Amino acid sequence: MLTQHKPVMLNEVLHYLAPQPNRNYIDCTVGGGGHTEALLREIAPEGKVLALDWDASAIARTMERLKEFRDRLILVNDTYINLEKIVYDQKFNEVYGILLDLGLSSDQLQNSQRGFSFQLDEPLDMRFDPKTNELTAAEIVNTWSEEEIRKILREFGEEKSAFRITQAICEERKIKEIKTTGELVEIILKIFPRRGKIHPATKTFQALRIAVNDELNNVKKVLESAAKILVPGGHLAIITFHSLEDRIVKQYFKQESRDCLCPSELPICKCGHKAIWKIITKKPVIPGAEEVKENFRCRSAKLRVVEKIY
Repeated sequence: MLTQHKPVMLNEVLHYLAPQPNRNYIDCTVGGGGHTEALLREIAPEGKVLALDWDASAIARTMERLKEFRDRLILVNDTYINLEKIVYDQKFNEVYGILLDLGLSSDQLQNSQRGFSFQLDEPLDMRFDPKTNELTAAEIVNTWSEEEIRKILREFGEEKSAFRITQAICEERKIKEIKTTGELVEIILKIFPRRGKIHPATKTFQALRIAVNDELNNVKKVLESAAKILVPGGHLAIITFHSLEDRIVKQYFKQESRDCLCPSELPICKCGHKAIWKIITKKPVIPGAEEVKENFRCRSAKLRVVEKIY
């Protein structure tokens, strides 16, 4: 039940969310519970945290580890795309801050038995919640067309060698079904032997995980939900780990922090659009050198924060 996960940029998250005693906050991706625990300590004695995770094992670990806070911690095993419904069902009102840490936890990488890591030989699954999601990474690599696989490697993994990797996968599956992460890694290493710190399978695994869990569309949905839930003056903090997610967040914040979306040549606003957010972090906040040294996985993390205007 013990977590191996270290919360990313914990001090920075607390600084920008600025939790106050007796206020309510939401952690949409509880993971190992590190951010949630810190929030609970800051908002004592009566402030509450609503913590979600699509992964049931993450909920179980957090429930056990943070049992001292059980009177002020609400844990829900569900995806954050259902955030509005969850908040309504739990009657969780007056929310002053929402956090999304969009990275995988160390527990998911090392202990899930669902194939998130290319360093372990596990079933090629990659689902955050096997109960509600039928699509697996094995189904993609074994049944999707070569064109479809190549497309997700290019779009979701930004893999420059998508053509050769996809070709190799499709040749191998003619011989036998690809069932494990180890088998997939072996296919990739045959054409791209490992050199340097970045594993040749990194982007392929990222692409498959994003496709299996529809992660990019989910991010878009939760951004809109957060705007409806936060009180004016409340803060939304999002930690991303790759450029695709960060681009979605950056563009959304930029658009929704403007009072008008009309073309610049129009002298008068005709769209009537009003800004929802005020951007707090003009540039993304990144981990310090010491944190990266202690936790190499956080090296690509970017934190963006906005404040709700009305």
